Amino acid sequence: MTYVLLFVSFVLIVVGAFFFTNAVEWAGVRLGLAQGAVGSLLAAVATALPESVIPVIALIQGGSMTQQEIAIGAIIGAPFLLGTLAMAIVGFSAYMYRNRRDQDESIQSEVDTGQRDFAFFAAFFGLAILLGAIGVPSGVRITAAVLFVIAYVVYTYWTVKQSKGGGTEPDAPLYFDWTRDDPPNNFQLIAQLVVSIGAIVGGANLFVAEIEAVATSIGIPILVLSLVLAPLATELPEKLNSVIWVREGKDSLALGNITGAMVFQSTLPVAFGLAFTPWELQPAAVVAGVVGLLGGLLAWWRLHQRSFGPRYQIIWLSLFVGFVVYALVAA
Repeated sequence: MTYVLLFVSFVLIVVGAFFFTNAVEWAGVRLGLAQGAVGSLLAAVATALPESVIPVIALIQGGSMTQQEIAIGAIIGAPFLLGTLAMAIVGFSAYMYRNRRDQDESIQSEVDTGQRDFAFFAAFFGLAILLGAIGVPSGVRITAAVLFVIAYVVYTYWTVKQSKGGGTEPDAPLYFDWTRDDPPNNFQLIAQLVVSIGAIVGGANLFVAEIEAVATSIGIPILVLSLVLAPLATELPEKLNSVIWVREGKDSLALGNITGAMVFQSTLPVAFGLAFTPWELQPAAVVAGVVGLLGGLLAWWRLHQRSFGPRYQIIWLSLFVGFVVYALVAA
């Protein structure tokens, strides 16, 4: 039954991702946003919901040391995964679909948008790791939490302000446009967004529950589970959305979906962790954070070169696998 439920959860996520990518493009048109902003804000925040719920639920359930460990691991694990494995997947997708893309395997994403996203990520995720590594008093943590929230509000304002008037109509019609209106009405757009997000969140939560059951049965340590397996399951929507957009040659949407999620994950969930946990990172969590930061910095550099070629895909994959091996050995 566990494996049947895993298959069902995967189907829900895939179907939800197809409907979501279509709906979010139309939402960007309706709001007049450029593709980079659509990926960085609308797509990133919506698909970041599953992994963002994990630390909240863990702490609401009681806040024991184990639950705090799960919460902190999930908060650090999401940016770690996005900065390593997700970047490798973007590069590999561009290479795999190079024959159907006008830009071949090069990454033609909006450099200004990506540069802003990576700068926010590097600054605030780096600060989060530093605070967790040295340990700080509660007053400092609360002040930092407020700073992180303000930072994301400022990021959102800048992103919207710099991308107004840049919307372009998608190639495919809205799937829920049963009246074939041109353009589709707001109710149809909202309905498709709600259904697709519901499928993604529901599928991801089911996937996490079944993965946890499998991990527990074979004795995987709880910190490895929270740092790697849970984010791997809940980050699946971002990666699937990005693969779809890369295949269609919409690199700004594809990369913005990931980099926007990196900004979100390195600010608001971190602020929650700073405010409601001691935010004292174990060595494995610090290493995961540093590795994710290095992967993000590498992607920042490669964005300017417009290439996520095979050698860099191998580096990102090596960073991810290397940490997993380290975590299992050190546990």
